[in-house]
Amino acid sequence: MELRHLRYFVAVAEEGSLLTAAQRRLNTSQPSLSRQIRDLESEVGVQLLERQPRGVTLTAAGRVFLDHARLALLQVQAATEGARQTAQPQKPTLSMGFLVGLEVMWLPQLLRILREEAPDLQVTLSTQSSPELALALMQGKLDIAFLRPEKDNEGVVFKQLAKEPLIAVLPAEHHLASRKKIRPQDLAREIYVSSARTSPVLQEVIQNYAARVGITLNAKYEGENISSAMSLVASTGGISLVPLYAQNMLAPNVVARALDGGTPTVELALGYNRENPSPLLRRLLSRADELVANVQNQSIIRYVEAQ
Repeated sequence: MELRHLRYFVAVAEEGSLLTAAQRRLNTSQPSLSRQIRDLESEVGVQLLERQPRGVTLTAAGRVFLDHARLALLQVQAATEGARQTAQPQKPTLSMGFLVGLEVMWLPQLLRILREEAPDLQVTLSTQSSPELALALMQGKLDIAFLRPEKDNEGVVFKQLAKEPLIAVLPAEHHLASRKKIRPQDLAREIYVSSARTSPVLQEVIQNYAARVGITLNAKYEGENISSAMSLVASTGGISLVPLYAQNMLAPNVVARALDGGTPTVELALGYNRENPSPLLRRLLSRADELVANVQNQSIIRYVEAQ
């Protein structure tokens, strides 16, 4: 088993499609990628993916393997960065984490500010679920993270950046895709795909919204994260509720629609450990409002301004 097998598997699992992973993530052909995945399954000795007409889904064994594969790749990344930092200890460093997909919007503007503050800065980057990011901040493994304001994380401070409206994502050929907005009653009648399996904050927002509009959302399928939830949407014909930034991650066969009336929002925060002594962190925090303004000006995604 080689590292590339793990990278290929994670890409396919997150994209929910061999073709999409090959074209968008791995710069390879689908037949070649299929062979690599078959080789991996042969090495592991169990089936990791269910092949379906409109994509792939993880088997129970595949979900377990995905967690360990991500961890292994993160450990390799940490080992690589650790070796580089040891060889160049004079360089200032900053470790940052993002919810999957958020880096597309926030990282370019963040790096611009960081280069102004420390031109020779060495940056490490990781993408995890919000609770995992909060835990990494608490343990001192990350300097900053873009995440939800999680509870029960001692010493972690959450500076609110924006409020993200929730939107509905559904297959492009779905009978509701012709509508500009999706009504709550329509949601209750369709197959519901949860995007909040690893996000208690997002799950609470969705549950409160359902209670407020008088509907019940019983998830028939649960995505590991927003990316996998949208893959399930494409393969099952269901509908999911996701934060607005997920529009950056839409596959060609999935569309986004606004919710009709009283749109719920979920907070996006910049998290850090109050015990972190980094002067660079303090300078970055002092420019957080500038960062938000730059992202708002440069992105086609429009967040609700934080109060």
